[in-house]
Amino acid sequence: MFANLGWGEMLVLVIIGLVVLGPERLPGAIRWTAGTVRQARDYVSGATSQLRQDLGPEFEDLREPLSELQKLRGMTPRAALTKHLLDGDDSLFTGKFDNSPTQGEVKPASPGPQAPSPGSTPAVAATPFDPDAT
Repeated sequence: MFANLGWGEMLVLVIIGLVVLGPERLPGAIRWTAGTVRQARDYVSGATSQLRQDLGPEFEDLREPLSELQKLRGMTPRAALTKHLLDGDDSLFTGKFDNSPTQGEVKPASPGPQAPSPGSTPAVAATPFDPDAT
């Protein structure tokens, strides 16, 4: 329930509670809130176990599509394209292509820096590739 609530947010809530409720009523409010959350959690776990008993093996059949749906909810468009269209190969997006030579292929050695000849135009430096800009 509060899985994405960090320590900073908790501190802000305690300070707001201290200002709104005051130091004498804040401990009682925290106890009441903790008891209510614990009771709600017990009700949910009891309902889940009752449903599991009533449905038996069919309960797992219901959980499988829900887990797939949960995976899809967390998927970004980029991850969906990578998974379904590119078979998990994200080199198109990251710009990290495999330039290693294949078996039997020899990479030519690159010569060191050379001064351009008087009649030629200087070589253009390779521009960096930003995959997120496309």
